[in-house]
Amino acid sequence: MNFEHLIQINDPENPLIEPLDRQQLWQGLLHRVENPIPFLPGLEAFTILERQADTLLRELDFGPAVIQDRVTLVDMHSVRFDIVPSEAHAGGGLRIAIEEPEPGFLFLRFTYETTLANNPNSEDRAYIEYVKSAYHQSDVDCVRIIRTLAAGGPLQ
Repeated sequence: MNFEHLIQINDPENPLIEPLDRQQLWQGLLHRVENPIPFLPGLEAFTILERQADTLLRELDFGPAVIQDRVTLVDMHSVRFDIVPSEAHAGGGLRIAIEEPEPGFLFLRFTYETTLANNPNSEDRAYIEYVKSAYHQSDVDCVRIIRTLAAGGPLQ
C-alpha cells in the first residue's frame, strides 16, 4: 500500500497558527532522527549503529520487536526512513518532505510505502483504513512535537 498526505504548517491568513520557518521545521525533523523516542509510541530505546554524511543506520527497540532503519537526509528538504527487511518485519518506508508552494506557506508531505496490498479485498479494506488513520494521527502528533520543540517547550 502506498499512502501520502499533506499537513499544513503555516497559514499566513490564519493568525491562530504560530508560524514556523523552514529551519525550525528542519530542526524538528532532525530531532526525530536523532531522538525518535518522543515521536514513536512504544519505542523503548534506540541505537545509532552507523553514521555517514547524509545517512544513518539505527536500531529501534520496541520491546517485543527490534527493527533497523536506514535514514537518508536531503538537507533542508526531506528525511527518508527505510525499514531494513528482516524476519521480524517485511520492510517499508516513509519520506517526509518540506514543501513551500508559496513564500510563507509551509507543508509537510508524508509518503508511506508498505507491504500491505495495494488492491485489498473487502476484508482487508477496513484494516488498511485503520492503518492510514493511525499514520495520519502519528503525523499530526509529529507536527505537534515539532511545534513544542520550536517553542522551546518540554517534551512529555
